[in-house]
Amino acid sequence: MMFTRFAPSPTGYLHLGHAFAALTAFDAARIAGGGFLLRIEDLDSARARTAFEDAIKADLKWLGLEWEEPVLRQSQRADAYAQAIAKLDAMGVVYPCFCTRKEIAEEVARSVEAPHQIALGPEGALYPGTCRKLTKDAQRARMQSEPHALRLDVGKAAQMAGRLHFEERGAGPNGEHGAINCKPDLFGDIVLARKEMPAAYHLAVVVDDAFQGVTLVTRGNDLFAASHVQRLLQALLGLPAPAYAHHRLILDANGRKFSKRDQAVTLHSLRDAGVEPEEIRRRLDLTPPV
Repeated sequence: MMFTRFAPSPTGYLHLGHAFAALTAFDAARIAGGGFLLRIEDLDSARARTAFEDAIKADLKWLGLEWEEPVLRQSQRADAYAQAIAKLDAMGVVYPCFCTRKEIAEEVARSVEAPHQIALGPEGALYPGTCRKLTKDAQRARMQSEPHALRLDVGKAAQMAGRLHFEERGAGPNGEHGAINCKPDLFGDIVLARKEMPAAYHLAVVVDDAFQGVTLVTRGNDLFAASHVQRLLQALLGLPAPAYAHHRLILDANGRKFSKRDQAVTLHSLRDAGVEPEEIRRRLDLTPPV
């Protein structure tokens, strides 16, 4: 049975881009006779608000969406993330990173003098691997007294996992479709967890998709590249690999993604202005499933 999901962060009101993503996931499940799941990605405790979670549910119900219960909240999943990290650590592919964002930026800036040494990823310059070079003794000593993040040694991890691919049922940014060969090092040594956050995005989404039984991940093309490293984590953790269906992004008049700060396009504002759910589908050029 197919299961799709919509996984918003309760850090603001949903906008038209969110509506497109939620409706796309819901429609895919409904057409296949499957289930639609809701996950609240509230690991950013400094910004997450209960009021926004309530508004998310109200907006989705207004759009006519129904989901399987219970709703999963990432803030209640710390033990599951810790178990996943422990498994990766036992494989020898996790290391502590003591670099601050400022120190990383300074290291990257110094590399500008030798541009051939700068590795670039979808989000810019990659972490240069400074702490990966520390000895085990140095790591243990510093972990006792210094704040640190946990990173994935992606080179070692990719070598252990071997060749991988993921199934793309939509169309990636460049029309990619079918079996996509993975490039797991696209994001470099990703952060798995921080002191203030039990799991970073890539790890949390992989663990939770498996736990919820998600079989088809529908999401925007801006996350296409993330599928490469997430497939690596799935392989390392022995988790099932869902299929993916990436879709177009909903952009404003200037060709930019909508922002939660743009109140004019939030579903909350549109609903208050008397806009009907059917009009939202028309604006997004989405035909209701039969």
